[in-house]
Parts: sequence; structure tokens; C-alpha cells
Amino acid sequence: MSKTIYIGAAYYPELWEESELEKDIVRCKELGVNTLRVGEFAWGKMEPKEGEYDFSWLLRVVEALHKNGIYTVMCTPTCTPPRWMLNKYPEMRRVMPDLIRSDVSSRCHVCKSAKIAREKNAQIVTEMAKTFAGVKGIIGWQIDNELFPYGDGCFCESCKKGFRSYLKEKFGTTEKLNKAWGMSRWSLDYNSFEEIEPPYPGQWRHPSLRKAWWDYQCNLIKTFSTEQAEILHDYGCSNVGTDMMPHNFLDYYAINEKLDVVQYNHYDAADGLFRNAFAYDFLRCVKDKPFWVTETQVGWNGSEFAECGYRPVGNCYVNTWLPIAKGAQMNLYWLFRAHPNGHEIGHGALYSSGGRAYRVSEEVKKAGEEFAKYEKYLTETTIKSKIALHYSATAMNMFNAAPLLKNLNYRETILAKYHDAFRHYNVDVIDTPHALDDYEVIVSPFLACADENGFKERITEWVKAGGTWIVGPMSDIMDSNISKYTHAPYSFLEEIAGVYTKYQKPIDNDVFKAEWQSGEDCFVSVCYDAYECKEGTTSLARYVVGEFAPLSVITERNVGKGKVILVGSVISHEDLRRLINIPPIAEASKNVVLTERTGEHNCLIAIEIENKHGYLMLDRVYTDILSGRALQGKVVVNPYEVLVLK
Repeated sequence: MSKTIYIGAAYYPELWEESELEKDIVRCKELGVNTLRVGEFAWGKMEPKEGEYDFSWLLRVVEALHKNGIYTVMCTPTCTPPRWMLNKYPEMRRVMPDLIRSDVSSRCHVCKSAKIAREKNAQIVTEMAKTFAGVKGIIGWQIDNELFPYGDGCFCESCKKGFRSYLKEKFGTTEKLNKAWGMSRWSLDYNSFEEIEPPYPGQWRHPSLRKAWWDYQCNLIKTFSTEQAEILHDYGCSNVGTDMMPHNFLDYYAINEKLDVVQYNHYDAADGLFRNAFAYDFLRCVKDKPFWVTETQVGWNGSEFAECGYRPVGNCYVNTWLPIAKGAQMNLYWLFRAHPNGHEIGHGALYSSGGRAYRVSEEVKKAGEEFAKYEKYLTETTIKSKIALHYSATAMNMFNAAPLLKNLNYRETILAKYHDAFRHYNVDVIDTPHALDDYEVIVSPFLACADENGFKERITEWVKAGGTWIVGPMSDIMDSNISKYTHAPYSFLEEIAGVYTKYQKPIDNDVFKAEWQSGEDCFVSVCYDAYECKEGTTSLARYVVGEFAPLSVITERNVGKGKVILVGSVISHEDLRRLINIPPIAEASKNVVLTERTGEHNCLIAIEIENKHGYLMLDRVYTDILSGRALQGKVVVNPYEVLVLK
């Protein structure tokens, strides 16, 4: 692991006269910027004519940066093939759902299945690898930019053909597909794979078809990025990744399987720091190494106009610190110097187009100086978690196609109803491929499909070995084709939890009330399952008001050395922590996020994220290494303050 924390921004030297580079290097030094990300949209300057490559200008940039102690993240420009290429090979351009081929107007034009697009990608990436592999100062690579099935993907004939082949390989026959999707309803059975059309927007689209189309488009993206990674790896390039967006629609574990480092872009407004904490707890677990934040806004987001609100004093400082505290090795802003024209003329930056720093830039400088001074507390320590929380790409896409609960937002539910309960804990947010061995408690709400990646068998063995599995609500309710089970409400939960599910109500209301067996109130909301306990299963909480009384809403059963706690509703943060039965890192106000890092230089990091005073209770004397203060007992945490305590 590198002993350096990388702090910096995206930089577009192709937009500026080369004489500006020297001035921008001075500006980097003024703010303590040690890393710039370059090249992601510059294909037109790299290959001005077909087969004629010019990287000399970019090589001069990398060499000048390295000479001045500034690292480079090199990007492949496959998000923006030049206009001459897209006009010569129109089949490279994505076909939109209205079956009109995309014009050449912005970016993300490319059809991921087009053979000529793959060929041209391979050519430019190969030439870049030949030129830049081993060049001093390049610390990693970014593939493309924010890969995603924009507009539900590409609807060209090549993608349709590929989709049909994908389904044929998965199901073998249309009879099996029809049965898996329930196509006999409304007489929708396919007689051949050639009859299958993508789910065009504007129609009442079959959930199974929608998810299958999405899975296919995401698989295209995986091969699209993996092909580039293989070329870069063949030439000895390391730290290869692709910058991804906040949601898990595009499966992070799948996309990063063949990549080296998880890269992440986010543009949450000033009040979204708690969302960022959730994302970082997830990103940290995808690969067994620190992740990189490759883009975040430094002041304000924008296109032709500025948006995402004002950043109060201190917010940018905390936005710089939070990912590093949570396990990142890099935090890069978008962008270094504001564009003087074009689609994103309204976007903020570290410097204006005229080269003048903004107020928020000083906060980046402050954080960067602290990282440089105390790197050992961040690079020689790790985050160990006893608790894991499931956040599933499969569930994300299943609930997107068939939410079952009106207005259900899966990501927001996991974030606000579950992760937000653990602001004072080390908690790993994981998907179903992730290993389970290191955890004492695993929380799995809304895990719609539990029968994937061998999870059903692995979680059973993990519980038997001594783990506590807190599962539900709405977990294990469908297979990967978005089909409910017909033998029981779940695939296997009734069996392992030792219950009979008497009733299920997927409609929120204010009728149902519940209480713990001790008589204390147990908050229930959103959806309601009611259980009868079988022999060996204990009722922890039961309904006391509503037609489900006195059936159980939370049950517990010992399984081997461990136990399964089945939860039939969305409960409060306090009730959830009651089930966890693991003490927090320390007592603190909710507006303070805590992270405990262990290693050669153990430390506790406290960060205030809501721009108001909070508190932290310390059971012994700590030293805040940022200020040198000795702290003990109840400590006031100021708005947007960071404490690094040893």
C-alpha cells in the first residue's frame, strides 16, 4: 500500500495553451495538489486523423507534472470518440429508445456492442499503453468515464441480436424462458428468441424483461471495460480502474472483478455527507485495497448553470477528509480549472477559468496539508468491522423493475433506515459475492434475491459457525428472474428461521403497533410480515394493535453456534441497534460520524457532518493530532470539525 494520500483534481490540458501549464503547476503547489487526472475526453487531439496518433503534447504534461512532484492518473478517452470517427462509422453511435441514432452533440455516444467501436477502443488504448506504460509519475489509469447504460442502453440491431443470444445462452429454450417469466399471462409466450424485443420506454413493460435487458447492457459494459484493462495490464500498467457513479445499478463487484482499484464519482450537495459515508463503507469492501474518489464537486455542480447549492464554510474541508477517513487513498475534485466555454461552463472548480482560486479551495489546501503531515495514521492503519450490511446490485435492479412497495427507493431505504443507524460503528456495506467470515453480525434487509453467488449455502454455514444473521424484511422473496416463489413466501427463510409466515402486508399504514416481549414499544413501518413461531424459535417482538396481533414481527432461532433473527418490518434505529448488541466505538451525537482505524498507529476519527455543534464522549485521555489538544470526557465537536484522536 502506498504511503501517500493523493489529493487533486481533473485537468484538461487540451483546452489550454501549453504556456498555461507552467502557471497551473504553480497553482497546484499553492494548494498542495499532488495529483491530476488527464486525458479522458481528449481522443480528438490524440488521434486527429485515422491511424495518426499524437501523444507528444500529453507526454510533455506528464513529464512536467512529475518534475514538479505532481502525480498523474491517465485516462482512456473512449467516452468521446472524435466527430470524424463517429461520422465515418455511424454504427459506433448508440441508438436511443425511439430508434433514432444518437447525434454527435456531447458525450457517451458509443454503442457498447459495435464491433468497430471495440476495435477503435483497442487501437487507441494500445497506443496509449505503448507510450505511457512505465512513464514516471503515472500512478494509475482510469478507463472511459462514468460507464452506464444511459437511456436504458443502446437499442440498435447489434444490441438486440446480442440480447437474444444472451437470453438463449441463459435459458436454452423459449419454453424455459416463458415459464421463468410467466409469459403465459396475457398470452405473451415467445415462440422464438427472434421475437424478443427490448423493453421500449413508454409501455407497461414486463419486469423480468426489463431486468434481463438491464443485465445484458451491464454485461456489455463489463466486457467493454475489461477489454481495455487487459490491454493496459499486458503492457504492465497498474492501478487500473473505471470511475463509477453512486448507485449500484451497475454491479460494482462485477465491473471491478478484473480491475485493480475501485474508482468513484459523486456530486452530492452540502447536506449529503451522510450519503457519502454510506458509499465509502460500500466502496471500501469491493476490493481488498483503498478506493479512489476520482470526482467530487469542489464548490458547486453545474452544466450551463450552477446548481447543487451553496457549500458552507468547512463543508469542502469535511468533504475532502471523509473519504480518506473511511478508507480512500485518493480524493480528486472536478475540476482543477473551470472550463471557459462548452457544456459545463457553469461548473465550479478549484480555480476559475481566469486562474483565480475560490474560497473553498483553501479548505482543500488545509486538508491536504494535514494529510501530508499525518499520512501514517491513514496509510498504516485499516478499518476492521464486526458488522456487515447488505446492499445488493441484484436487489437494486429487481426493485427498480418491480418495487412491490409503492415509491420504494431501495438505495435510500438501505441508507436511511439501516446504515444511518451505524454512524458510530465501523460497518462494512457488502454485496452478496463478498466473503462473510470476518463478521459477527450481518444485516440483510430488502435482500430480494438470496439465491445467488452461493449466498444461501454460505450464509447458512456462517450462521452455524457462530454468526448472527438479522434478515428481512422483504428478503429472499424472489428469484433472479423477478418471480415469486410458489412453495412458500421465501426460498429458505421459513426453514432456517423456524417460522410459519401467517400474513404479509406490503402497504404502509399507521394501524400496526408492536412491542418487545419486555413490553417496550417496537416501532414498525413500511411493510408487515406476521409469523407463527415453530418449536425452538422465540418471539422477540409481537404485534399488539392491528389484525396481526398477537403474531410475531421479530423472531430468533439458534442455528448451530449462531442464530437467525427474522425481522418482518422496518424498525427504528434504536430497535435495530438493540438487535445488534455490539457497543459503538464511542458515544457521540448523531451529527458526528466515527471511524476507528487500527494498525501501527491506532486512531479514532470523529467528523461533524451537519454544520452544527455535537459532542463525543471519551473514556480516557486522547490527543487530537491535528490540534495537539489533550481531550477526555465529554468533548464538544464544532461544526465541520475533524478530530484525529490517538
